[in-house]
This record gives sequence, C-alpha cells and structure tokens, in this order.
Amino acid sequence: MQNRTPESPKAWEVVLEHIERGLIDGRFAPGDRLPAERELAASLGVGRSSVREALRVLEVLGLVRTGTGSGPAAGAIIIATPQGGMAALLRLQVAAQGFPLHDIVETRLLLETAVVESLAADPDRSLAVALAALDAMDRPGLTAADFLVLDAQFHLSLAEASGNVVVAAMMGGLRSSIEAYVREGAERIADWDAAAARLRAEHRGILDAVASGDAATARRRISDHITGYYAGAALARS
Repeated sequence: MQNRTPESPKAWEVVLEHIERGLIDGRFAPGDRLPAERELAASLGVGRSSVREALRVLEVLGLVRTGTGSGPAAGAIIIATPQGGMAALLRLQVAAQGFPLHDIVETRLLLETAVVESLAADPDRSLAVALAALDAMDRPGLTAADFLVLDAQFHLSLAEASGNVVVAAMMGGLRSSIEAYVREGAERIADWDAAAARLRAEHRGILDAVASGDAATARRRISDHITGYYAGAALARS
C-alpha cells in the first residue's frame, strides 16, 4: 500500500474553512495579510502542510496571493473579497461540512450523471483537461493523497467542460465534502494499489463513453463508479 500522510485527512479543510469564514463575514479584507503559516498551524491545531494546501486552493480561486522567502512580500495576502457567485460558492462549501454523507453522494449522482449525458451529446465539448488529469493519474509512484487530488480534478473538469456554470459551481462548492469522504474511504481500503488501478480503468471507461457519444453508457458508468466506491470503502455503514 502507498504511504499516507500522517495528518487527519480533514486538516487542511479546517484551515480553509477558517479563512473562508473570515472572508465571508468581513474579518479579512483585500490588503490584509494572513497570519504566518506557523501561527495558523498552531492556532488551528494542524500541520503547516495543511495550511499550505488551503492557501493553494484560495490562490487558485483568486482570493489570495502567496509569496515565498522573508520580508514584506512573504506570506499570504488577501487580494479579493468574494462577491456574488463566489460568495455563494464559499457559503455552500462551508455549509457542506455538515451535510449528511448519503445526501452528498446522492447529489453527486444527480449532477455527474447529468454532466456526462450532456457531454456525450455535445460534439463541441473539450475533454482535454479531464484527459490530462487521467494521464497524470497514470504516473508511477503517486501517493494516495496525490491520486485523490487528481481524481477530484477529473470530476470537476467534467462539470466545467459541460459549460453549465451553476453545475460547475455546485461541484466546486461540494469539493471539500466530496474529497473528505473519498479520503476517508481510501484509508479503509486494504489494497490501495488495486483500488487505484480499478478507479483508473473506470475513469477511462467513463471518458470513452462520453467521447463516443454514448450517453446511456456514460451515465451508467459514472453512477457505478460513484456508488461502487461509496459501498466498497464501507462508507455506507459510517
């Protein structure tokens, strides 16, 4: 089995939620510098790697800019306040921490089966980002954590490729809850290498059905993929 990170799988989400709540309620504003990594890690009871992961997510969202080294340019600075759709997205993400797992899975099924059906019917859709994620998942030596980051990218990229910004935003808003239960499931799987190989094959099968325009097969494969992981990792009994 591949190595796991020693921290709680939800540690970085603690940091992300703390900063997101500050952005939403106005405690953090553009121009404000966030506390240093060491200070955030100590105050929230997580490792510095979890702080860095949360900051990477916020940087991708365009809400913070990070600098390396020392001096006034080092650390993370707020560069934007979430407005409109972004604020709603962050509120959904924070709220999603308390959603029942079964409801998260059911929502994934509703959204993702509709996504692949839409993609299969659209000859102009671009699957380049999803394909890149799959290719990256084939690299040897990936840890389970790295694999699952790419797995999340694959599913989100399908939603984004559909062109439906509301569906893509909902998938993004549920990101933390989805990644949390997927990582929890990985910890329960005795033979992770075999599971990862099966997941790779399932991902390819989904994309093959989409690329060939077979909406019914794409829907069935992604439904089996989502429910199979949920049941196979014994999450249904948690």
